[in-house]
Amino acid sequence: MAADQLLPKKNFIASVQPKEYSILNLGPTHPATHGIFQNVMKMDGEMIVSAEPTIGYIHRAFEKLAERRPFYQVTPITDRLNYCSSPINNMGWHMTVEKLAGIEIPKRVQYLRVIIMELARIADHIICNSVIGVDSGAMTGFLYVFQWREFIYEIYEELCGARLTTNIGRIGGLERDFSPLAWEKIHRFLKDFPDGLREFENLLVRNRIFMDRTIACGPIAADRALQYGFTGPNLRAAGVDYDVRVMNPYSSYEDFDFVIPLGTNGDTYDRFMVRQKEMWESLGIIKQAIDKLDKLSDKSSIHADVPEFYLPPKEEVYSSMEALIWHFKIVMGETAIPKGEVYHCVEGGNGELGFFLISDGGRTPYRLHFRRPCYIYYQAYPEMVKGSMLSDAILTMSSMNVIAGELDA
Repeated sequence: MAADQLLPKKNFIASVQPKEYSILNLGPTHPATHGIFQNVMKMDGEMIVSAEPTIGYIHRAFEKLAERRPFYQVTPITDRLNYCSSPINNMGWHMTVEKLAGIEIPKRVQYLRVIIMELARIADHIICNSVIGVDSGAMTGFLYVFQWREFIYEIYEELCGARLTTNIGRIGGLERDFSPLAWEKIHRFLKDFPDGLREFENLLVRNRIFMDRTIACGPIAADRALQYGFTGPNLRAAGVDYDVRVMNPYSSYEDFDFVIPLGTNGDTYDRFMVRQKEMWESLGIIKQAIDKLDKLSDKSSIHADVPEFYLPPKEEVYSSMEALIWHFKIVMGETAIPKGEVYHCVEGGNGELGFFLISDGGRTPYRLHFRRPCYIYYQAYPEMVKGSMLSDAILTMSSMNVIAGELDA
């Protein structure tokens, strides 16, 4: 008799064990997230099964702070939204109040604002794209192009005395004119930066390793991007040609000729390329603005004729009663804004930055809501990384240009 016939027979029932997943907390203070972000990820080995982002780790209460300050004191609060391109936030807020108050801005001031905002856009894109390089393993590009971001900050410093949180400009225009040194730095930047940008592109754009890491990484289709409310480079990378500067021109952007760069797949590589091309377009806009300034008969305007918003020169405050009165009223926040409500948006470094302002005619906003593009498109992050590798999750977040300051209300 065979040996197996001597053993008692057992009823073996195949049991399917449930798959075990691991939970990974990516953040909130992980160096790879480049900010205060938490993502609770369900992992199947290195594969992301699902992700749940958590927002609000800064808790600065921007909107409530703004509702308890005079209108001109709201400007420093906007700095802390997207702090990689603070001047755009500042100008957007000023234009919102000007729209409600019906203030007409001189053409020269509008062109000067365009120069400042496009410099800020370039600085924002330098940070985003160089960080994408770092997260794909290419540190060299980051170290190289940051000198140009630093140079832009030197221009800010010459214009307003600040670098990162600029508090630049005033409701109605600018605080001061561009100094000769500021113009010198701007012209030097326009002359030298193209070579640096070209070298940066040579490092990454056709780099086989970079392309393998970024192509098909974190893609999103155009229809899904629209459903989530995407704007800015992330939406244009998916092939939708929406740009606030073209669709709803402000600060005389209708006077400029520029192309809206588009992608096709909405992946990390497309987002990188859209920002690269936008930097070239911004350089062209700045050059056009300088040419237009030279052709204006007005060579000195820096502010609209609204003394209730513009601090008079100190020498006049010490010698003129009228100037002293205006200085007192502005500093004490006694400038009233007409009743009404208004929405104004600008093309920020990472999308449509909007301000919804309700005024009851008092010294402070009755209600102020910031439309922060990061807060809106970060909701799509779980869908964009689902089924990808953990390393792709880092690259996807970097390419979305999620700024922690825009994830608080």
